[in-house]
This record gives sequence, C-alpha cells and structure tokens, in this order.
Amino acid sequence: MVLSSILTLAGLGFLAAALLAVASRVFAVHEDPLVARVSETLPGANCGGCGYAGCEGYAQAVVHNPAIPPNLCVVGGAKTASALGALTGKLTSEMEPLTAYRRCDKNAGQVARRFDYKGIPSCAAAAALHQGSDQCGFSCLGFGDCVKECITESLHIENGAAVVNETTCIGCGKCVKVCPRDVLQLIPKRARVAITCSTKDKLKAVTDVCKVGCIHCEKCVKVCPAQAIVMENGRIQIDQKRCLDYGDSCALACARACPRKILRLHGGAVLPPEPKKAQPAPSARSS
Repeated sequence: MVLSSILTLAGLGFLAAALLAVASRVFAVHEDPLVARVSETLPGANCGGCGYAGCEGYAQAVVHNPAIPPNLCVVGGAKTASALGALTGKLTSEMEPLTAYRRCDKNAGQVARRFDYKGIPSCAAAAALHQGSDQCGFSCLGFGDCVKECITESLHIENGAAVVNETTCIGCGKCVKVCPRDVLQLIPKRARVAITCSTKDKLKAVTDVCKVGCIHCEKCVKVCPAQAIVMENGRIQIDQKRCLDYGDSCALACARACPRKILRLHGGAVLPPEPKKAQPAPSARSS
C-alpha cells in the first residue's frame, strides 16, 4: 500500500515535470538579442526621462519602432546616443541639453502664508489641503518632493523653495512630473529668457498676494517678434526652440516689456526697459 502510494506520487511528479517542460517550450518568450544589447548599453537609471517607464521599455521601443530616435536617454547623453545609433542603424542628432527650472519667485514676491502646515512634509499632501499653505495657490511649496525624486542630487530647498543646480542637472524630468503645482519645468540650458511665475490668476488676484507675479497683461506676447510667447492653459509659456532659432536680434523685447519683470535672463538678471529714443529738437523758425 505504501509502495503503491510512493509510486503514484512519483509518477504524478514526473508527469507534472514533463508538462512543465513542454509548456516552457511552447509558451517561451524569445527575447530579441538586439533588445538585450541595447538594454545593456543603457545606463539603467530607469528615470523615465526618455518618456518610457524604464530602460527596458525604451530598449524595446528604439529597436522595434522606426520612429523612435536613439538619442532620448538624457542620463547617457551623446555617448549612449551614439552607441544606440550604431546598434540600431539609426541616425543620431545632437540632443538639446535640458535643465529643470523653477518658475516661481515667491520670496521676492513676499508671498505670505495663509496658515502653518503641520501635516506630512510633502508638497502633494500640502497642496491637497485647502490649496496649500501659501496665499498664492500656484507657488512652490518647498517640502522637497522634487528633491527626493532627483537622481543626481541637483535639487535642494532654500528659504522654502526648490533650488536647481543646473550644472549637474541632466534634465530627466522626474522632478517636473512629481511637482503638484507644475512649478518646475524643463528648459534648454542655453535658454536666453525664462519665466519666474506659474500663476493662472490675473490682475488684482495676483497683485494682492505677490509683488512680482504675472498679471496676464500679455505685453510680452505682443512684442515678441519671434511669436515665441503664448498664453497656454492660463499661463505664459515660451517656445524656447523658436526663441533660440530667432536669435538675439529681438534685443530681448519680451523681458524689457514686462511690467512685473517676471521674464528675466536665464540666470535671474532683470533687464531695464528699452531706453526711449530722444525726440529731435524742433527746428528754429527763421524770422
């Protein structure tokens, strides 16, 4: 009786093993060796800066989709782009180096607090509570969700606001995605002009809470000869590529025209208004 039970169990074990062996062959997923080589070439940061969930997702896309370029890895940069181009046979073009940029100057604007937040030290949590503790509902809350997300330690909090080290920032965009206020954005490192306000409010609703906030007068939109500045989803935005392509012949008219000085040189310098041209003196009438 015992022997027959042992033999039965052994037989069932061998049968299960045989079925598993057959299933492993029938349902085996054959990995493309090129995808594996591309994955090994990528840095493995899984930052999402390429637009995919991780390096494996980008490897699959760049190998199998002809429209996906080999230069989307912001961590690997030009060296990785060149290697992927060689592996996939795709042409590579130089990728515009980007940096995270904080478009909020609440300290200069003297934005006051509506209440002292005592909850979880998180921007997402604070933003969900009565629209945040600042009087401006679009300001940088300064609890550092972006700092925790940064893979290059290029962010820190200073005076209640995020500060970006553009020298070490690789422009992966992880901080941009985690910011609940959309205060952080990616701009080219060689951008000439940047915006220091993220409000969607207008006029008195802005001036009541911030001394330097955008009032949506749209003077910058009207004077830009490159038509690179637009009002989009309630906020002023700069098409940085169009601005850079136009060049400096505009004399930075947008920054000079802004009455609130929220358009500044990339780096923070405020430009004075364009000096008025001297009117010619009236000619003396002959007697």
